Amino acid sequence: MIRIMVADDHVVVRRGLSFIINKQEDMEVVCDAADGLEAMLKLEQADVDVVLMDLSMPPGENGLVTTKKIKEKYPQVKVLIMTMHDDEEYLFRALKIGASGYLLKNAHDGEMLEAIRAVYSGGIYIYPSVAPALVREFLSNQEVDEKINSYELLSNREQEILPLIALGYGNKEIAQKLFISVKTVEAHKTSIMHKLEFEKRTELVHYAIKKNLIDL
Repeated sequence: MIRIMVADDHVVVRRGLSFIINKQEDMEVVCDAADGLEAMLKLEQADVDVVLMDLSMPPGENGLVTTKKIKEKYPQVKVLIMTMHDDEEYLFRALKIGASGYLLKNAHDGEMLEAIRAVYSGGIYIYPSVAPALVREFLSNQEVDEKINSYELLSNREQEILPLIALGYGNKEIAQKLFISVKTVEAHKTSIMHKLEFEKRTELVHYAIKKNLIDL
């Protein structure tokens, strides 16, 4: 039996979800909560496997804050975000803090039940309409990883200059630090940007941080 908590600030939503869930032979709503504080208190009193978590529960803390607290204190509890927000930023933040799924409230009943079973079994459930955002994020990270691997293409001097550029040192300052000419610094900088296929210094800074070449 999957033991579920429904956390949403609307009574009608909690009752509606509970009605649908309790009709299933393998599920039971053991408690509900109107806000994050109540959700945490209920978790101390009831055995819960999956929390259906709304993101917006005014006037208290939002669902992301509560999700983070739940995963820190009750890591075994699965959190399934159920919200009207289809914004990519909410999706990424929810997954990064430990949510096991992201479902939109306009999903059909069957999709919600499928999502609950998926996260309870240890899987990840992402609502189809927001899934492409994860693909874009993955591809973006792959590009960064490929550039990190291309670090070996840089000469020793270029590897020495790169973090100085990322830290904001000018050509003249770099030249003085390394006892080389400004023109040599400019040549190395051009070569670095070309080899790593960067067009802006901000890209190089991000790269240097990912590569642990600088510490901001």
